[in-house]
This record gives sequence, structure tokens and C-alpha cells, in this order.
Amino acid sequence: MTQLQPLQARGNAYDLGHQIGLAVHDRVHAVSIHNAELKSLQATWHGSGYLRQLEAAARQFYPQFVREMEGMADGIGLPFQQIFIWNCRGDLRLPGDLPVGLKNAAADGCTTLLIPGAMTPEDPHIIAHNEDGSDDLYGHCFWLSATPDSGPSFESYLYPGMIAGHTLAVNGAGLVQTINNLRVHDLQPGIPRHLSARAVLGCSSIDDAIEILNRTDRASGFHHNLGQAGDRRLISVEAPASGCAVRHITTPSAHANHLLDPQFAHTEQSITASSAARQTRASHLLAAATHRDGGPEAVLFDRAETDKTIHRRPGDGSDDYGRTLATGVFKITADGVSWAIHDGPQQLNLINQPG
Repeated sequence: MTQLQPLQARGNAYDLGHQIGLAVHDRVHAVSIHNAELKSLQATWHGSGYLRQLEAAARQFYPQFVREMEGMADGIGLPFQQIFIWNCRGDLRLPGDLPVGLKNAAADGCTTLLIPGAMTPEDPHIIAHNEDGSDDLYGHCFWLSATPDSGPSFESYLYPGMIAGHTLAVNGAGLVQTINNLRVHDLQPGIPRHLSARAVLGCSSIDDAIEILNRTDRASGFHHNLGQAGDRRLISVEAPASGCAVRHITTPSAHANHLLDPQFAHTEQSITASSAARQTRASHLLAAATHRDGGPEAVLFDRAETDKTIHRRPGDGSDDYGRTLATGVFKITADGVSWAIHDGPQQLNLINQPG
């Protein structure tokens, strides 16, 4: 099943969100509002003081993205609070008595490869990413091409009902961002992490993005992978609420879904067996130079070891429910960015943008 629908939107923040909302309306009502995690978050946090703190921070620091979500909610035909809660997943704790299966369903993954090169067409920097998520969303996501009135244009993988930025994306300034979920236990009232990721898509440089991720008033955080046409750096940023570790990548590196930087050695986090296995397996394949002959896809499509599978499908037997929804490969040179989005090895180049 081809699972990426093209979507175009333009205009001011509200209009952009409203166009997106109209386009994703049917998918949200058919799939997203029935998602078990969303239903649990709604039941637990709707109308809560904690949610009001997150909304107040969002409106104070990123009113344009709140306006975007308001337009999206109106286009979808749902209350803003319901859309806002869905965009605060990761900032809100799930109930402690939730069934284990549902907790695991909420523990989405992702695996990213950062492979530095000479930034020539023959030897580009590469950021390659498996977007892993809930199986019920497979076949229901979009590829958004957005032209905001303010800030650079961008293209992004988009979940129905969620603001862009927290998956894999590239903007008109040649800035690439991919995101890995982190399960760190340092949640606090502050800016929702999806808004921080969305703000990066409005940046004109890596340094501007790092400034956003260095803020100390974030509610929670992600692992961000950054590269930009014309900038020789490949950057890995681990940014939980309690800190920010920026690393310049100089050798092929992989990242799954837990903190790796030594400064977070004593930071409480959950490391699932799947995340640990993908980290080990991807690092091993990179060290074996598997990517040199088969490209980054040879690593991200790997299913050689069932209990360590990188390219994920339901029923793989790990503790971490999820499936690979899409694989994106971004090639970054001194002059531009090219990218391809795959749905596994059997459906290559669902999106193919030459540099």
C-alpha cells in the first residue's frame, strides 16, 4: 500500500493550518481520534492545570504555531484542545495503571544515520532516517509541501492531526532535520517539544536551530539530527528538558531512541530492548561499512536478526511496539539537498527530489 499522500499548503499561519486540516480531515476522523494513546491522553489531561501551563507557554513563545494548530483544528472539525493534546504527546505522562501493551504502543521509535562526506554530488553528507510509529497510522500519512507567508518553505512527513517538524523534513534554506523520540523522565511545564521541532523548520541556519534547542524552558525533548547545504557540519543534538548536548559528527554514526551523551549518564530514562538493539545493530553495520556498497538503505532496511530488526514490522517480538512507516534519505552538498522517501525496499522513491 502506498502510504504517502501529497499535500500542499500556503499562506499565513491560520490559513496554512486550515488547509492542512481540510486535507487530513478524513484520516483524522477515521484513524487518529481512535488511537489508543490519544484517547488515554484525552481522558487523563483534558482540562488539567498542567495542560493549561503547556498551552500558556506555547502561546507566549510560539503564537504563530498555536495559530497554525487552531487553523488545523477548524479544518479537521475538532476542538482545539483535542488537537493540542495530540501535539503534546511526549510532554504528558501516560497513566501509571495503563496496560503494558498500550504503553508500548506509545513508545514510538525511529533510527537515524549520520554519514559525513565531502559535500560533493559524488560524496555528500547523508542524513538517513527510519520513521517508526504506531501501526494504525500506516497508509494514512502525508508528504507536506508548505509555503508559509513568514519564514522559509519546507517539506515534511506529516501525521494526520499533528503539526509538522517532529519527523523528517527539509526547508527552503537547505536545512534538514530528522527526529528521534526520547523517553526521558524529566518532563516539566514549558514549551511542547513539537513546537520546538516546528520552530527549527523556520530557521535559516544550523546555529539558529541550536539556539532554539538550547532553551531551558522546554517541556520535554527529542534527539534532533541537523545538516544544511553549504555548511560542513553534521550535528546531533540530544535535547531533553533537562539539558542539551550538541555533537559534531565526523564519522558514520547511528542514533535510536535513548540518550547517549555522557553528560546524561545519570539522567533517568527508559531504554527499551528495541532501542538498545537497533542502536547496537546500526552501529555495527556502519562500522562494517555496509552503507558504502548498499547505501544507507542497506542499514535502514536491515531485518537480518529478528530480535534486532532495524526495519520494523508489527510482531517482530520486541517490547517496543511499532513499525517503520517510511525511510528518508537526504543527500546534502555544498550547493543543495536531494532526497528520496521510501516505503521499504519494495516501494522505493515514493517521493524523489533530485538536487
